[in-house]
Amino acid sequence: MLHSSQKHHHPRVDLINPICMLLLASIGILFIYSAQYSRGGTEWHSQIAWLFIGLSIYTAVSLTDYALFMKYSHWLWLTAVVMLILVKFSPLGVTIYGATRWLNLGFYTFQPVEIAKLAGIVISASILTRSEVGDVKDSLQVLAKMALAISVPFLLILAQPDLGSALVIPIFVFAQLYASNLSKRFFTTAILVFVALVGAILIDNHNYVKFLDENGIDPQNIDRRYQETTWFPLKDYQRNRILTFVNPDKADPRGTGWNREQSIISVASGGLFGKGVRQGSQAQLGYLPRSVAHNDFIFSVLAEEAGFIGSAVVISLFGIVLANSLRIAGQAKDRFGTLLVLGVVALFSVHVFVNIAMTIGLMPITGLPLPFLSHGGTFMVSCCILLGLVQSVYRYRKDF
Repeated sequence: MLHSSQKHHHPRVDLINPICMLLLASIGILFIYSAQYSRGGTEWHSQIAWLFIGLSIYTAVSLTDYALFMKYSHWLWLTAVVMLILVKFSPLGVTIYGATRWLNLGFYTFQPVEIAKLAGIVISASILTRSEVGDVKDSLQVLAKMALAISVPFLLILAQPDLGSALVIPIFVFAQLYASNLSKRFFTTAILVFVALVGAILIDNHNYVKFLDENGIDPQNIDRRYQETTWFPLKDYQRNRILTFVNPDKADPRGTGWNREQSIISVASGGLFGKGVRQGSQAQLGYLPRSVAHNDFIFSVLAEEAGFIGSAVVISLFGIVLANSLRIAGQAKDRFGTLLVLGVVALFSVHVFVNIAMTIGLMPITGLPLPFLSHGGTFMVSCCILLGLVQSVYRYRKDF
């Protein structure tokens, strides 16, 4: 038996997540290098730099008591909203390929949507921690607060337009709400609303195809004509992505369907062990467009060059991170810590599932990057901050 003077030793650092994070980031740098090898691309250099910046911020966040984020959650939310407003309604907004998603600060251009995701997780966890949740009346009050806090960044992101990132927000919010024992009537209603939304999208897509047929228009040459005739808040290029998924014979395989088709070929041709780094024909020969091979479709490059084994290793590493984070959520000392980690788990789960699913043709192309593997400075730093929060919850789970 232990003497009363003896104390249990509680480790203050979780090594599982940071080890997996470093392995994933290293794999990402390797295949970003490989994806751009044939044209001498150097984005892998910047990815290394951003990884070191991200690790520095990860360390700082993990050493900071996560309760501080609850204290300043409203300021974080306000900062994110102001940035999103500047992107859309100021000269600082940068438009690329018809989407205004970047903020130009002169010395650096970044995507405020990643800050908005972080702010969304923190403000939602803060509201649910500070509020009473139980009966229908209390639940309605909480939902009103949540709706106000989440709808503002959601609509601003949707207006960029960035449908993929916008849809991530309600998913991690629902995960936090579910863990808060909200009234089951809410979830029943939410499921019905979701089904109705999917039905509305399918009806809109049907009307879109009908419009194309009646006017003899190629989907690639519609040039916003249909979106100007309907109230449904989708852009025609988004309809083309959905059309590519639900009706690929109708979509132009060398237009919206080209990336999807080449990605599926990349994944399928990798076999068990892959063709080897820098040996994948799809990326090296440019069939998988060089503009997307190192970011949104990095998993396609990995699957072709590292095969099923390499893909399984990456998916397993993500699975370990998610499972370990859920374990940490269960050990949190308070409700805010639990909800914070659950929000992070939900966000990572959506990014991983959607990105991999779209590369193998199971979902429409949405442009959601793969954590730690896809090229992108803002996204790399954001992922490091999120896992830093998880580490902070683990570090401060006990009174030492």
